[in-house]
Amino acid sequence: MRELQASGPIHLIHTSVGDPGWLVTDYAEVKRLLASDKLGRSHRDPGNASRIGESALVSGPLGDYDTEPADSARTRALLQPHFSPARMRVLRERVDELTTGLMDDLAASERPADLIEALALPLPILVVCELLGVPYEDREQFRGWIHAVADVTDRAGSEQALGALFQYGQELVARKRRDPGEDITSRLCQTEGVDDAEIALLSMALLFAGFETTSVHIGLGALLFLVNQDQWQAVVDDPALIPAAIDEMIRATPGPAGGDIPRYAREDIEIGSVTIRAGDLVLLDNSAANHDPAVFPDPDRFEVTRKANAHLSFGHGPHYCIGAPLAKVELAAVLSQLALRFPKIRLAVDVSELRVRGNTQTGGLIELPVTW
Repeated sequence: MRELQASGPIHLIHTSVGDPGWLVTDYAEVKRLLASDKLGRSHRDPGNASRIGESALVSGPLGDYDTEPADSARTRALLQPHFSPARMRVLRERVDELTTGLMDDLAASERPADLIEALALPLPILVVCELLGVPYEDREQFRGWIHAVADVTDRAGSEQALGALFQYGQELVARKRRDPGEDITSRLCQTEGVDDAEIALLSMALLFAGFETTSVHIGLGALLFLVNQDQWQAVVDDPALIPAAIDEMIRATPGPAGGDIPRYAREDIEIGSVTIRAGDLVLLDNSAANHDPAVFPDPDRFEVTRKANAHLSFGHGPHYCIGAPLAKVELAAVLSQLALRFPKIRLAVDVSELRVRGNTQTGGLIELPVTW
């Protein structure tokens, strides 16, 4: 990555399926393009667009090219109120309760324990189930669908799982029409001008994003502390460092290989001496940008006291991730309770023995054995 950055801000690449694209690794350019309306998720000719893999959801174009800007603005307007600071303050107490229950189970478990199965997987599922009004007993079913949808190696399986997930969303909406609750799905059902299909799509998109990415961040973030015991001890000794430590966790967590999710140029874009043509695939590598030495001194150092941590993991500008506040609430609950209850936690295996999920764009650890 450092060699790529030294050779310029943008690089011509071929994806894992052999399609051409542009990889942007420079912080300033990634930040500029994240906020630019010259890039989008849709493509005028989606059947012939470059892809990064075989996933039906994260590997290629999404949405209607002619209406994408309006559709995006509408989606944000519908969802933003459900992630307001006031709602996050209410939700924070519940997230702490859910985390406490998982910590109780972890404390009572045999050692070594798998922190992925004990914490990184169940907490985001519990939270997003409550948020959307999804029955927790359905978790294994939709967890399997989500992992299949994200699989960049199996197009048929990904499409089948995406269809099953949407059907589940439609059934959920029908239940909420009959028996509404205090969840986002129910509130969307009460919003004028939103039909059942759109609610199902929005709810399942939140289910996917709220589970998959947060789970990965909890697991990889915990690993960063486990292999940097001085930084772990700093947080144990001074819990006031936790807000800054969360941003550093998010910045330093390695992103997926080959850049972030795909974007497509809606018009020609000039970057230095390079011209990105309309329709070209562009990968904005947030992870590389977050390790740009021009912005982050000693970028490979995990440092919980790092100042002015303007990482780009949640995007930038008008497309900044709506769910970012919720992800930070969950990470704060995990980090604060681990530091309080498991100050001596450590890896139970050599780091070289850990396995990473290689078939999904989000990546993440398969297991994280720990003891204390």
